[in-house]
Amino acid sequence: MAGRPRFWHDARVKLAASLVLAVAIFWFLFKRVDVAGVWATIEAMTWLELASITLVAVWNLVAHWALWVAVTPGLSWPRAAIVAQSGTAVTNTIPGGSGIGVGLIYAMLDSWGFPRGRSTQAVLISGLWNSFIKLGMPLFALGLLALEGDAGGGRVAAGVGAFVLLAAAVVLLVLVLGSDRVAARVGATAARLASKALAIVRRPPVAGWDQATVKFRRRTNELLAVRLLWITAAALVSHLSLYLVLLVSLRHVGVGDELVSWVQVLAVFATARLLTMVRFTPGGVGLVEGILIGGLVAAGGPAAQVTAAVLVFRALTWLLPVPLGGLTYLVWRLGEGRRRSLEQVRAAR
Repeated sequence: MAGRPRFWHDARVKLAASLVLAVAIFWFLFKRVDVAGVWATIEAMTWLELASITLVAVWNLVAHWALWVAVTPGLSWPRAAIVAQSGTAVTNTIPGGSGIGVGLIYAMLDSWGFPRGRSTQAVLISGLWNSFIKLGMPLFALGLLALEGDAGGGRVAAGVGAFVLLAAAVVLLVLVLGSDRVAARVGATAARLASKALAIVRRPPVAGWDQATVKFRRRTNELLAVRLLWITAAALVSHLSLYLVLLVSLRHVGVGDELVSWVQVLAVFATARLLTMVRFTPGGVGLVEGILIGGLVAAGGPAAQVTAAVLVFRALTWLLPVPLGGLTYLVWRLGEGRRRSLEQVRAAR
């Protein structure tokens, strides 16, 4: 119990720092944008435009569920929705929410009878493939821009950085999946690094990561032998669906292809995803908006319309999942309560 006050103190500090950073970014942005023009642009959207962008946003949610179905054999679509939405809601609202979201996912999968090893595999594979897409998308966008003769120095630098990280990640994964010996070494090295980091905060060292990595290798090879294309396609469609929400938002507020082409939108979107892989605020709030607005305006989009589109995009992809995640969490908790009550009745017989 002695560590609990420290935990809550650290959590409050992180929350305060995140709020200060997010408010500062929004203040900086809105000082340079005609706020009245932004809201006028949003209000000018027709019901048909609002309905169509909402449908695209719903499709984006479903595409995210597909990845969890792909990486977790035996997981139904309704349960995939519960896992995806509940985890996203935590990530979008709590500083350091990614770690808490993973813990919640473990609890959900455990409650449905999935072995801990399979849960770990699902979490790691989904995280790895998402990272691969985030690192690969800037390279794809850079190639398209190069074909159009619009690959600037900053974009080339981002593409080179993404290529180096992607290549290193892929090589490491191939080595781990190719040999038990290499997998054990990687696990042991990761354990040493983690133990040194934990020692700084006076936490006990970790152990057994070498054996766990070997087990991960064997199970992952079995999974990828059957579902590699499905997992890759699901991860790619999920990210492209998110991009589609941004693109449709821009088009519906009047930022046409002649102002900012779909390739330029993809490049800015990919850069934002790359730069916010490590998030300093819940769901990257403030940071994502700043990168998207700055990049799209620099590409030629009018500031008021671009800001309106980004706000609509974030409302549908960052804000909307929060209440949905709260609802799916309640569904899971109620289901758990019914299951435990039934187990108690059976035990009493």
